[in-house]
Amino acid sequence: MLRLHDYRYHRPDRLSAALDLLEDEGAIPIAGGTDLMPNMKHGLFTPHHVVGLKGIGELRGISYGDGEGNATGEDEARELVIGACETLSAVAASRLVRRHTPSLAEAAGQVAGPQIRNSGTIGGNLCLDTRCTYYNQSHFWRKALGYCLKKDGDVCHVTKVGKKCVAAHSADTPPALLTLGAVVDLVSADGPRTVPLADWFVADGIWNSVRRRNELVRRIRVPLPGSGVRTAYRKVRQRKSIDFPLLSIAIATDLGEDGRVREMKMVVSALGSRPRVVAGLDKIATGHPLSDVTDAVAEPAHRQSRPLENIIVDPEWRRAMVPVYVRRALREMG
Repeated sequence: MLRLHDYRYHRPDRLSAALDLLEDEGAIPIAGGTDLMPNMKHGLFTPHHVVGLKGIGELRGISYGDGEGNATGEDEARELVIGACETLSAVAASRLVRRHTPSLAEAAGQVAGPQIRNSGTIGGNLCLDTRCTYYNQSHFWRKALGYCLKKDGDVCHVTKVGKKCVAAHSADTPPALLTLGAVVDLVSADGPRTVPLADWFVADGIWNSVRRRNELVRRIRVPLPGSGVRTAYRKVRQRKSIDFPLLSIAIATDLGEDGRVREMKMVVSALGSRPRVVAGLDKIATGHPLSDVTDAVAEPAHRQSRPLENIIVDPEWRRAMVPVYVRRALREMG
């Protein structure tokens, strides 16, 4: 049986109190805890203080916003504002999310199983720790191997060379949020700041975001898409009911009244330490009917995807699935 270490649990009811607690270097925040608690049992995190966030009302709510995070009515709305502690089930079921950003609802609804979605939060999904076959193991297992670069060791067992961790990004909602142009409002005892999600991730499997360790995600803001925007999210996994993605693809396409592409964004994830935004799509797709560019768009997605052996399923098969699922998503979108 895997046991938790000794720690002190705090449950503040105000955001300011939580931020003060997180100034302690030995403190870590917890919302749903669906990923953090298993990692703590494996000895991957051993905080002295665990700060619960679900009792903080300031981190809740799904509403329209004015573009600055202030609540507004539907007629003046420019964005959706989603509190970081909204559960994935709530995001997937939200009338506003399903109406304006269906790919986000689809992504949230495909995380694990219903028990996990009822507890896990969208803020936690955004901050999900990267995963690797050599990292997500018990302390006994990792010690026998000599540990790894991400935790306690000095070698990456995937690449065998270099000093860069390649543990894989495995969260479902960030690819969809990236294609939608989302921004993240962060807060700490030092004050608030806003980071476009396009600048959120870095290519470092040890800590793959720009979030500082004493910062909390307060909310995620998603600009309301235009009437011509079509979105899709597709996920490949071993067991459809519960597993992390072996591959995930999110697409947002802005179509004119004539059905021709005005803009296209695509993100491929679960293959590296951060989601990959596929480059060069506008040159291929802009000005053409969507049905005419499906194969042409799938080609750069395949070429730019380079999975590594940090997940047990064959990387070449996972790469081969990229164009397959891109074509499926685009055909259903059209």
